[in-house]
Amino acid sequence: MKRTRRVVTVAKSRKFREQHGKVLLEGPRLIRDALEAGAALRTLFFSTVEHLKALPEAKLKGANLVKVKFEDVKSWSDLVTPQGLLGIFSKPDYAKMACPAAQLTSALPMVLICDNIRDPGNLGTILRSAAGAGCEKVLLTKGCVDPWEPKVLRAGMGAHFRVPIIANLDWESLPKELPEGARVCVADNRDAGAWMEPEPTAGSAGGSAAAPGTVKAKPKARPAEGEDEEGTGGAGTAALAAQCVDSLNSAIAAGIVLFEGKRQLGRSQQREDERQQFPAVG
Repeated sequence: MKRTRRVVTVAKSRKFREQHGKVLLEGPRLIRDALEAGAALRTLFFSTVEHLKALPEAKLKGANLVKVKFEDVKSWSDLVTPQGLLGIFSKPDYAKMACPAAQLTSALPMVLICDNIRDPGNLGTILRSAAGAGCEKVLLTKGCVDPWEPKVLRAGMGAHFRVPIIANLDWESLPKELPEGARVCVADNRDAGAWMEPEPTAGSAGGSAAAPGTVKAKPKARPAEGEDEEGTGGAGTAALAAQCVDSLNSAIAAGIVLFEGKRQLGRSQQREDERQQFPAVG
């Protein structure tokens, strides 16, 4: 049991996650979401056989199943009310997982960049919004909290297995992760009175924040009431605009940007479909 306790303790550390490519998930819902998405389960700790019945049986084959006392799970757990299940998984290989592959067939040409998001709850909520909006992927700079930290995983509620996440990026390396010839919208809290017009860049993103000087943008007069500020549309392109308010935290601001981007891109696609269905007669 001492060895098991040590395994769980080590598995909760960021060093273990980074060196071994493993993550620790807790609770039946999160573990079930991971299994159904195709994540590879290595070891599952359970306190009663009943807990196993809540999981897809076929997905447990090949994993190391270890029965432990509930008191042990309680001592390892970060939850106020432990649920008797802890699983050690390999970090997702998004190219092989079922849910991201299915989502990418209908994903929007929109990438979210998160910079310096340090609150675990905020990042988890942002990831959930990104999955709900249909993002292609989420990029995290080195200033962000580890997305595989337990608090982020709980707040994400399975989003980690529905949208690809690429973490620990330098700003200089971001263009390599973005489609060629797309546009970037930056939402930050530096100037609440400025309406920013995105300029062409090497990639596409709807960002919750950006490093000063990284993305060039110029102030622009706000659109008149009722006037629409539409995205440019097209594959690999997302032109979004959002004005953040001081009282909005990063998770809410990111949600606004994402779903406004979804609205704009949806309208652009609808117009393109109408043009193809009813071509103009010269």
